[in-house]
Amino acid sequence: MPVVTFDILVVFGLVLAAVVLFATEALSPDITAISVIVAVVILEPWTGIGTETAFVGFANTATITVAAMYMLSEGIHRTGIVRRLKRAIASVSRDSETRLLGSTLVLTGGMAGIVNNTPIVAVFIPMVTDLAEKYQISPSKLLMPLSYAAMLGGTLTLVGTSTNLLASTFSERLLDRPFSMFEFTHLGVLVLVVGIAYLMTVGRRLVPTRVEPTIDLLGAFELRKYITRLYVRENSPLVGRTFAAAIDDLPPEFDEDIDVIEVVRADGRYAAPGPEFELDAEDVLTVRADRHTARKIASAFDLWPLPWVRLSELDLSVPASIGTLVEVRVPSASDLAGQRVDDIRFRQRYGATILAVRRGSDIIRERFEDVVLEVDDELLVRTAGDNVDVLRDPGNIVVTAVTGEGVVEPRGSKSPEYREAKAPLAIAIVGGVVLAAATGFVSIGISALAGVVAMIVGGALEPQEAYDAVSWDVIFLLAGMIPLGIALENSGGATFVAEVVVVLAGALPVLAVVGLFYLVTAVMTNLISNNATVALLIPIAVDVAAQLDANAFAFVLAVTFAASTSFLTPIGYQTNLMVYGPGGYEFTDFLRVGAPLQLLLTVVTTLGIWVFWGV
Repeated sequence: MPVVTFDILVVFGLVLAAVVLFATEALSPDITAISVIVAVVILEPWTGIGTETAFVGFANTATITVAAMYMLSEGIHRTGIVRRLKRAIASVSRDSETRLLGSTLVLTGGMAGIVNNTPIVAVFIPMVTDLAEKYQISPSKLLMPLSYAAMLGGTLTLVGTSTNLLASTFSERLLDRPFSMFEFTHLGVLVLVVGIAYLMTVGRRLVPTRVEPTIDLLGAFELRKYITRLYVRENSPLVGRTFAAAIDDLPPEFDEDIDVIEVVRADGRYAAPGPEFELDAEDVLTVRADRHTARKIASAFDLWPLPWVRLSELDLSVPASIGTLVEVRVPSASDLAGQRVDDIRFRQRYGATILAVRRGSDIIRERFEDVVLEVDDELLVRTAGDNVDVLRDPGNIVVTAVTGEGVVEPRGSKSPEYREAKAPLAIAIVGGVVLAAATGFVSIGISALAGVVAMIVGGALEPQEAYDAVSWDVIFLLAGMIPLGIALENSGGATFVAEVVVVLAGALPVLAVVGLFYLVTAVMTNLISNNATVALLIPIAVDVAAQLDANAFAFVLAVTFAASTSFLTPIGYQTNLMVYGPGGYEFTDFLRVGAPLQLLLTVVTTLGIWVFWGV
């Protein structure tokens, strides 16, 4: 029976304390990780971790890679590539959370088999977050499944993860059988399909909503049915005239309330067009009016009502430099309180069109010229993106929300300017990062850092943007946990676990032992790095297989697949850490969603190995 030393007990105690702190979040996860660094050094006689070793986590390849991937992701975002990918997925998913989740999982999983899964997640995080905001879905519901799908996709081919490459090296050295490029693709496809099915059903219900979707201003003001688009035909009497003048020429009995809030024509989009704006044939007018009024206007001016579609607020706000939706409030002591909208010439004064007024539980959507403003009235207005500062009228109007932010934008803030001319460069850089790492020319950490430098030098990314893109709490979390993994190895704790497996193996059927190795690997890879787990357990697995006169290659595959699918903690794999911050997750969220998946794949992978290779 394996011997438990005092060193092992001390390190196991640290692991338990860290897990409890992570689970209860008595301290923030990054502070817990920093506390671990302090603890392993104080307990150096038993952990074997001195001051220098305690800080190796900050220079670890995984830590550097995660930081660099955040930066590369920002470069991809700043060059507009994400917007193009987003449009492609949006065309499939539309406004359905199910279709959005499904298309994200399939695309991520498939690509992760060809390209290393870490840069895949780096590219997809901003895209998925943007789509979640567009369709009013919590990004939390999508980001954890994104990470899991990337890990599952990494099992498709040899180059899917660095763990596969390392395991192939051990397989060649111990069994004289390296992995071919598609050695285990058929099992990887099975694992990916089962994993996606779980994430689309059970997992979807287990993933929590930690980050609320950005405020939906059109929905908040119940205005979606009051926005219509009308096409100006060539023979329309509106051609060459202003809308206001045309309305004035209508018979007195035509007493309908309507506002043009945007005009789209071949040369661009015009938000909140003024009363002197002349219309042309083929203009598309976005108007605020009820359906009945819109139909009457269309008939009177020979306009063609466009088929009704669900208009998200982003339809009325992108690009922000052209137009955006803004929520404003009338504060106490405002000079506007007690005045009619028409008397204060709101549109001319602020360059904005009123779409709705909310007063308590009541919402006013028409006849704004006669509305007398009151203190605490909330107005939804449409204005040019660069005109938001005009609405910030101290003492009279307070800006409370701006489309795309959900909160007040700081004075002078601007939407990101996309450097679309740099998009080909950014794609080439990311491709180079992946190719250099996949061919073994340099490590993924070095290739990722080189990619960041290339993006900055090439003008695709600014240095400050790169630093701001990194979730530094995640970096401290990862750097703090790496010394604990080293202590687990130094103290003999990892070896103790492996020896326990060896003892148990003698009392179990061979197939059960394969499953046991999968399960133990899956647990250990959440505490120490997946590559360290592979390096520790594959030799033991081969030795156990020899003792049982079993197929050693089957044992190698069990360890390899388990080490590449670390679902139980955010620190178990780089992609989990990358989505940890943007998804607003708690430490235990990964255990809640990942544990059933880990158990399911233990069965599926073990049986798959038995069917395809035998044990």
